[in-house]
Amino acid sequence: IVCDPEAEYTALVQKFEGQVIKISPSSTQYINPMDINANYSEEDNPIALKADFILSLCELIVGGKEGLQPVEKTVIDRCVHQIYQTYFENPVPENMPVLQDLYEALLRQDEKEAHHVATALEIYVTGSLNLFNHRTNVDINNRLVCYDIKELGNQLKKIGMLIVQDQVWGRVTANRSAGKSTRYYIDEFHLLLKEEQTATYSVEIWKRFRKWGGLPTGITQNVKDLLRSPEIANILENSDFIYMLNQAAGDRQILAKQLNISPHQLSYVTNSGEGEGLIFYGNVIIPFKDRFNHNLRLYSLMTTRPSDLEKHAGKGA
Repeated sequence: IVCDPEAEYTALVQKFEGQVIKISPSSTQYINPMDINANYSEEDNPIALKADFILSLCELIVGGKEGLQPVEKTVIDRCVHQIYQTYFENPVPENMPVLQDLYEALLRQDEKEAHHVATALEIYVTGSLNLFNHRTNVDINNRLVCYDIKELGNQLKKIGMLIVQDQVWGRVTANRSAGKSTRYYIDEFHLLLKEEQTATYSVEIWKRFRKWGGLPTGITQNVKDLLRSPEIANILENSDFIYMLNQAAGDRQILAKQLNISPHQLSYVTNSGEGEGLIFYGNVIIPFKDRFNHNLRLYSLMTTRPSDLEKHAGKGA
């Protein structure tokens, strides 16, 4: 599964007959943030874990420095348990709740705090940002799935990334029950670590996925942004494999401290050429040179260089 904030994986995924899910205000492809399955949690109560995700989602939506207040958290949790009752009594797709069910449940509560959260949700339910108020209508069971979120504006990108994380968690739990492992690639990973809610959820993924046969991989060129996050230490501690290419001077020093790299090892990511760098695997650090053949069809599908894209477009590739 790929989370693709820059729409760079479409050609590759389509070549391998995978499913590209384009999530944008103009798209008719939808994923439902309320999706759940019986395996969602290792505890007996999957709704409790789902409520945790919905609280993170509402925290992003309601915003504010203080985040959600205790009473707001209580009413959201209460409503989440209410709206999943029908589905678990009869788990058919048409009984899966949508965001509107949460919105309407909040409006039925007596507390003014519930109405405050409902008002913040309104634009995502009946307003102009309602693309997440639909049941999932795409094939998320393909062996290769790419979530293209490039066209989500600033208002929706962070929310979209959090919802994709939760969709992937649902897939990981279903796959574990089927005895399958799941690889998850998150491009532009630094974007997830900018917001407290998505950063916290990402750390949870790094810790939780491994026990469930999930293999998350974060990909980024913005190492400085990545290392600025207070959560990065937790993620690095839970990463067995790091693949590092040429690094800027300031980033090298921070990485040397975080990863305990010697000056000699640092030389392999100092003014290094294309495809040269260091691999960290467990306790082993290995320098590498990867000369990728530019004439391969695979290269034309994967390159993001503007000059290459123009050349391949000219050939009708």
